[in-house]
Amino acid sequence: MRPAAAFATGVDRNPEMFRFLKPGRPAVTDAVWRTMRRSLPIVATLAEPDAGRLRVLTDAFLRAKSIEGAGGFELDEGSRVMVAAQACIPILALGIEAYTGWRSVIVYPGGFVSRGTSVDETGVEHEWEEARSGESWFRGPVVLSWEDVAASGRLEGYNVVIHEMAHKLDMLNGDANGFPPLHAEMDGAVWYRVFSDAFEDLGARLDAGREAGIDDYAAEGPDEFFAVTSEYFFELPEVLDECYPEVYAELRAFYRQDPLDRIAAAGGR
Repeated sequence: MRPAAAFATGVDRNPEMFRFLKPGRPAVTDAVWRTMRRSLPIVATLAEPDAGRLRVLTDAFLRAKSIEGAGGFELDEGSRVMVAAQACIPILALGIEAYTGWRSVIVYPGGFVSRGTSVDETGVEHEWEEARSGESWFRGPVVLSWEDVAASGRLEGYNVVIHEMAHKLDMLNGDANGFPPLHAEMDGAVWYRVFSDAFEDLGARLDAGREAGIDDYAAEGPDEFFAVTSEYFFELPEVLDECYPEVYAELRAFYRQDPLDRIAAAGGR
């Protein structure tokens, strides 16, 4: 059996609601925005006023953060806008202030190798390396694979940008642990119960060889469960709501958005 993992206790935080920035030179040109919006389903399905709010937030993100290529990869304006727009979907109702404490996004052409060290229970230090499509560092950069960015936002349940931004929100009160700082009106005990129960249920399903319902990477730990369910919340909300309706409800309160309502207002998929 997979070892049980617990969600650490979060602290209350009430991020300032979205507010328009002072007038300035837009970071996103009209032509690039129209092209990106037409080609990216997760943005194309946004109706006003959400689409307008996303446009302004994307401008703010591009002014506040650097998005640079690595490993020989060069980004054009359209590529930067694609990254920034998807990064801003989770903060549509939270504002750019939710992404405080870090400044850069690094984009490799494809999967990259992450290296580090860890100490086991006996105190022995081990070096490790792992191929990844994205990672987030506490108070450091977000690192992404362009190949995976290009596969995101298709409303298929996969979004590496949203996944890593969920980790960034999770880290607002320390290391990522699946328990981000909650709004004052949210109940931390309810969050703990809902996410812990769902995480344990997912592990039990996988151990029994049953259909997981969502990407089984969510079983890697409470932090990954929060990030993966955030992907589904925005990409395939109906799937998350069917598998874990209480998780959907908690994410709706946390992100202050309801993607299911957007689908219903648009007449369904």
